[in-house]
Amino acid sequence: MANDIVTVESKEEESLKTIGWVSYILHLIVAIAAVIPGAQVSVLLLLLALLIDFVKRDDAAGTWQASHFSWRIRSVLWAGVLYLLTSWLWLLLLVPGWIAWSLISLWFLYRIVKGMVRMSAGRAMD
Repeated sequence: MANDIVTVESKEEESLKTIGWVSYILHLIVAIAAVIPGAQVSVLLLLLALLIDFVKRDDAAGTWQASHFSWRIRSVLWAGVLYLLTSWLWLLLLVPGWIAWSLISLWFLYRIVKGMVRMSAGRAMD
């Protein structure tokens, strides 16, 4: 027990962690719904999570949590770009568009889960 390290987080750090969890959960709901056919949720949840991340990102500057805000923002922006770039596949046939968007959705879900695992462990994102 002498080797146990106890860390005490400030109220600000706890607040950022709570905000991070709210954002991750909103992202997770959207990511799961994107993978399950017919379970689409409103894009408003994603925009709300993105807004939270943009607004609170500066508050996290200089902390290990800052990387999580950037991770979530980059995940959404990259997914959006990939969806736009592959949207023309829907014009070919239903299957190519569905395959492309399913892969993007799985990638997005992976990133959100990876972020949640690392945040739970108190680790910054790479």
